[in-house]
Amino acid sequence: MRMAFILFDDMTTLDFAGFHNAVTWLKKRNLIEDLSWDYCSNKQEVKDDRAMIIQVDRVLPVLAEYDLIFIPGGIATRQLIHDSTFIEWIRTAQEVKYKVSVCTGALLLGAAGFTKDKTITTNPLALELLEPYCKEVVKARAMRDGDVFTGGGITASIDLGLFFIESITNKEVVQEIQHYMDYPYYNL
Repeated sequence: MRMAFILFDDMTTLDFAGFHNAVTWLKKRNLIEDLSWDYCSNKQEVKDDRAMIIQVDRVLPVLAEYDLIFIPGGIATRQLIHDSTFIEWIRTAQEVKYKVSVCTGALLLGAAGFTKDKTITTNPLALELLEPYCKEVVKARAMRDGDVFTGGGITASIDLGLFFIESITNKEVVQEIQHYMDYPYYNL
């Protein structure tokens, strides 16, 4: 499985880090063969909403090359939904098997057209922002509608990662990863 982690200026790094930490345990524990990932953006270096600078692996790759895309949230999502170049890039993920977002990253999935007939979630403080992009918005820590996985606010990223792992493997695998993460709270 090839994963693309979509990064951008003013993203919330904890949105990214929770999911990232959970799913990369699949490789660290040799639970999924051929698991790889790239950090992707529209520029070589991004600065998060707390001024952390992150180098990316690939600039504007065709996202159809991946099996999973992950989009974190952050204040910048409210502007990026109007950035036609950025949204056209996200649309290159049309055929990607798993489209995943946490927090307001769901706005970017929505602006790309991936959530039109879906029930999705986001940060409870931004639920109304998603309404134009989907069939229904619900308050949840983590959920799935077809090929789209969405998570609630910031720390829900960990729950979303574990929920995704359970969706593609089984309860025993997710419990093993919870143990290694010392994360007792996941119980969807």
